[in-house]
Amino acid sequence: MNHDRRPYYLKRLYYKLQDKYVEHFLRPQFSSLGKGYHFIRPWNVEIFGSPVIIGDFAHIVCAADRKIKFVIWSEAKGKGKITIGDYCLVSPGVRITSASGIKIGDNCMIANGAYITDADWHGIYDRLKTVGDSSPVELKNNVWIGDSAIVCKGVTIGENSIVGAGSVVARDIPENCVAVGNPARVVKELDPNIEIVKREKLFENPRELKKYMDDFDRSFLKGNSTLGWLRSILFPKAGD
Repeated sequence: MNHDRRPYYLKRLYYKLQDKYVEHFLRPQFSSLGKGYHFIRPWNVEIFGSPVIIGDFAHIVCAADRKIKFVIWSEAKGKGKITIGDYCLVSPGVRITSASGIKIGDNCMIANGAYITDADWHGIYDRLKTVGDSSPVELKNNVWIGDSAIVCKGVTIGENSIVGAGSVVARDIPENCVAVGNPARVVKELDPNIEIVKREKLFENPRELKKYMDDFDRSFLKGNSTLGWLRSILFPKAGD
């Protein structure tokens, strides 16, 4: 469908349904879920194991064919943990799997299809060894992981750094740089004279942000009707 044909009230109800789903089905599965979250299609989030911790103002975007998966699996008691800080964006198809510990800082962005893991998930010599070698992963504040990138066990990525699309990070990446390739290597350093605007700026005034989004929906959906929406579903035509 090319356009959102829903009337304004129906989209508001859809948002409320999503929030109800998060509170009823997802919050009990998280060890902690902060305030101000926004989940899109939360029924496409899968959580296995504990603890999984997500901070305030998380933006979790899912799709039916690109589910988000948080998995904890460890052979050692007390091992395995996923912690995601405040103001983070997690995009469709992201998988985060932990056997020892994955820590993601504030203001991080994880793009479509990225994979972050702290283990091999099989032994190199003993293929029956479930977890294999494992070593903690940390993404410092304001890291951006590009589309379909892979972050491997034992890696630390420094503050503000960017990992390019499709890259495989097998070694530490320093702060304030861009790394690309397989294996990922630094190709550019960020200009220290240019201010970095972080995601947290969006939420300086949550009430004002909510009003802005509400006004946008009212304007964007203006003229839509219940009958028009039903017609577009049951009898679609060119332009719908």
